[in-house]
Amino acid sequence: MLRSSLVASSSSICQVHIPACHSKSPNNSSYFRQMRDEAPTRMIWREDCSFSRKRRIELCPLRAGFWDSIRSGFLKNNNTQVVETPTTLLEDEEPLPQEIVLLERTQSDGIVEQIVFSSAGDVDLYDLQTLCDKVGWPRRPLSKVAASLKNSYLVATLHSITRLPDAEGTERKQLIGMARATSDHAFNATIWDVLVDPSYQGQGLGKALVEQLIRALLQRDIGNITLFADSKVVDFYKNLGFEADPEGIKGMFWFPRF
Repeated sequence: MLRSSLVASSSSICQVHIPACHSKSPNNSSYFRQMRDEAPTRMIWREDCSFSRKRRIELCPLRAGFWDSIRSGFLKNNNTQVVETPTTLLEDEEPLPQEIVLLERTQSDGIVEQIVFSSAGDVDLYDLQTLCDKVGWPRRPLSKVAASLKNSYLVATLHSITRLPDAEGTERKQLIGMARATSDHAFNATIWDVLVDPSYQGQGLGKALVEQLIRALLQRDIGNITLFADSKVVDFYKNLGFEADPEGIKGMFWFPRF
């Protein structure tokens, strides 16, 4: 099982450590004890966060209640089950992957650098492994990392693209951030594996990465968005519109008994 534990910094950049990355067998008792003792806070995103008020997309308010918003699609008059006929979507109705230039700057040597957000899921496994090494994550089998990316609903990335002003067609592309989300493709999504290259922290890129990922989910009409946050960065996510354990909903984890 994957769960995210965020490490705070003095800025809005965050990095996530995943205890499930350990190479030890998942049946190791100390491994499961660590996950139990360090269980993070379950948080759910609320629609009234600052940047969402500027959206033109109209969604049903989440203030009605997390479970009520789900039940409303299935129950009517408390005793009649309503099964709606699925709407057939045209191919062009699915939001296309986005690519947004978040930052552009010219360095002292004349090299132009762009920081680009993308929701296309363009991730090289070896580049991702290098990025995980930089933030100190224990290594995971690449086959399982590939499976987690393939089975995610959305994979968002930050790339640094550098080029010389007089050298057309010559550019260097470096993965500096990633986050992904799993989803039931209808109501709910959970954000995992948020990380930013330490050399790019302190510039607000972690905040931008999470915000853009939320926007991409909202464009797909996914309104119930959750994550698991370490206590050190609960305030960071509150500033993005997340609430800790709203309405008494608690995240629970299954652990084998030894």
